[in-house]
Amino acid sequence: MKVVILAGGYGTRISEESQLKPKPMVEIGGKPILWHIMKEYSHYGFREFIICAGYKQHMIKEWFADYYLYNSDISIDFARGGELTIHNNAAEPWKVTVVDTGLDTMTGGRIRRVKDYIGRETFLMTYGDGVCDVDLSDLVRFHRKHGKIATLTAVYVEQRFGVLEIGAGDQAVRAFREKSVADGSRINAGYMALEPGIFDYLKGDGTVFERETIQQLVADGELCAYQHDGFWQCMDTKREKEKLEEMAARGKAPWMVWK
Repeated sequence: MKVVILAGGYGTRISEESQLKPKPMVEIGGKPILWHIMKEYSHYGFREFIICAGYKQHMIKEWFADYYLYNSDISIDFARGGELTIHNNAAEPWKVTVVDTGLDTMTGGRIRRVKDYIGRETFLMTYGDGVCDVDLSDLVRFHRKHGKIATLTAVYVEQRFGVLEIGAGDQAVRAFREKSVADGSRINAGYMALEPGIFDYLKGDGTVFERETIQQLVADGELCAYQHDGFWQCMDTKREKEKLEEMAARGKAPWMVWK
């Protein structure tokens, strides 16, 4: 089963690093977050990837093209015209297709552009900026059992800030309290399973998957939610990147299911 990873956005909310590289190439523990996501899928036996690139897409292509150089010891014999010897083959059991899906293409449009690489089969899809410890094999079983076009992983996110209670009439603050678990809600974390029928919902480059596509799936009764109560974390900001870095450094990174 193929895995589609959306990796083409500008990453403006983490501009400290995304000015220099695409956000999926921002490193956590010395490896791009894209690599971490692929290791998750590979752990469950999903090893064929289609990367929907866009912004600075050449950097993603170059990183995979030079994967041996990044992860192996090498010798270069200049007396033999620069003959290269790789000593410890650190290859992953992956097939990776990197597709330039356009600079300003929206998320649904990016998926639509890789249709020919997917074919008429069930596939997995996620975003190139979040990690999770979801059981991907169980997600696929759940998707097949319910028979919908799309299944998304729904994670619980707590309210980040304190809660105000405001009077309806005079707009006076009646109470202020700290956030509680009850104030949170489920959100779409990506980590989706999709049937080829999804392409009927993707009309062009301007299609925003999270808006019109999902709304139409809901209206048609073709969307299921796989509820995940474990770990999930996106990397939208520098603070979130630092949080993931700290977890990796301490060896307490729940998404590293392959270790």
